[in-house]
Amino acid sequence: MSEPGALPDGPVRPVAPALARYAGLAGAVLLTVAGWLGGALPDTPAVTSLGAAWRAPHGPAVLGCWLAGTVLLVGAWWSLRWGAPSARWAYLTAGLWLLPLLAAPPLGSRDVYSYACQGWSWTHGVDPYRVGVVSAGCPWAESVSPIWRDTPAPYGPFFVLLAGLAVLLGGGLVGAIVLLRVVALAGVLLAALCLPGLARAAGVPTRRAAWLALACPLVGVHLVAGAHNDAVGLGLLLLGLLVLVRRPGRPRALLAAGVLLGLAVAVKAVAVVVLPFAALAAVLGRYTWRALLRDGGWLAGGVLATLVLTSLATGLGLGWVRGLARSGDSEQWTSPPTAVGLVVDYAGALAGRDPQAVPVVRAVALAVLAVLLVLLWWRSWTALRRLGDVRQRAARLAAARPRVTLAGAGLALAATVLLAPVFHPWYATWPLALLVVATVAVARTVWFVAPCAVAAFLALPDGTNLARFTKAPGAILMTALVLAVVVAAIRARRAR
Repeated sequence: MSEPGALPDGPVRPVAPALARYAGLAGAVLLTVAGWLGGALPDTPAVTSLGAAWRAPHGPAVLGCWLAGTVLLVGAWWSLRWGAPSARWAYLTAGLWLLPLLAAPPLGSRDVYSYACQGWSWTHGVDPYRVGVVSAGCPWAESVSPIWRDTPAPYGPFFVLLAGLAVLLGGGLVGAIVLLRVVALAGVLLAALCLPGLARAAGVPTRRAAWLALACPLVGVHLVAGAHNDAVGLGLLLLGLLVLVRRPGRPRALLAAGVLLGLAVAVKAVAVVVLPFAALAAVLGRYTWRALLRDGGWLAGGVLATLVLTSLATGLGLGWVRGLARSGDSEQWTSPPTAVGLVVDYAGALAGRDPQAVPVVRAVALAVLAVLLVLLWWRSWTALRRLGDVRQRAARLAAARPRVTLAGAGLALAATVLLAPVFHPWYATWPLALLVVATVAVARTVWFVAPCAVAAFLALPDGTNLARFTKAPGAILMTALVLAVVVAAIRARRAR
């Protein structure tokens, strides 16, 4: 199957590729305009309601540009979800969409100001894992979202090091923001370099994987314009997996992959759920417990050594683990467990009680996640062992290993994002990047592509989460969706 041809398992494209390219570019330009008129600028006050957003300076223009730009960008991406005309076309178009967004102020979130203040704290001898940015004395603390001003940093020591370097080299807030965006762009470029190798190894058309992963509006708006650290974490993660896919069973390659994966974990802890599946990708030959311990041991050694060295080199230790507990301070219906807990609280209020169900449901969801991660890993392990026991096992195993391990890792990330106490739109880029390189059938991509399209509408240019203004109806709708998915899963299980 050649790259320029039509995908055999997809329908005819509904729009011309050129129309999609320039519609998306127009959307990116409109979002950049919205950012300069009312984005997450340092002195922009937080919006308390949609009415306040409308009455703010340039309010109608900001909301109009944001809505029109998001519709154009999402529509253009969605219209070619079966695949771009070629991989080269996908890369050029995604890059074209990024150009105006590179010139925008921070979009969709104020987290980049938290990064800058945490880097400032570290460079001034304050442990960002013990105190918030206000207590640390950061001069830019007023630019940080109010809910995170007194919260310790939840990010790994390697990213705090990068943020500190951005502050030192930037010479001020604007310089630090620019350098943090450069770091985010480098992470996206690293991911872009890894996608073709991972897609080919799993038997997925590169043009579809590259289009879905790189042209996704969440990448341009949140990873690049918003300068989120998810970009560099994801780039390191994909590079580590690419090394494993290409050179399994080789100690030096396994150590190198372990270093890359360890750095990804030392940026953001969500990467840790991929490590058990990375150990499966590290095995060369038949899958036995001895082979897993041998090859996985080299990989684990690289990961642990990297975490220890980054912790010692920065002098920060593992204090960032404590900060993870505070990430759930925000209660929004975009997290399914939180939505269910809110609905239980609403029902209790009608009965004159206050059940305080959100923490309980969140704890149950984390327990379910732990079980689900074990089941996903065991499913991948048994599938690979079964393939190793059939005839011509060497060829079949070599072809199936990347797809099975990458799909398992992508599903693990999807489960983690869905069952976590909080959900922000940019979180969806983690499972998206892995699932697009592991999903062969076009029809099966809709379940994770559609939520990414919806998530693109959740944040206003200044970082205000629209979920704040739709708490009760959003929680009810999300709970209904959770129940529908559970019922459908039970019926499918009984049918099988």
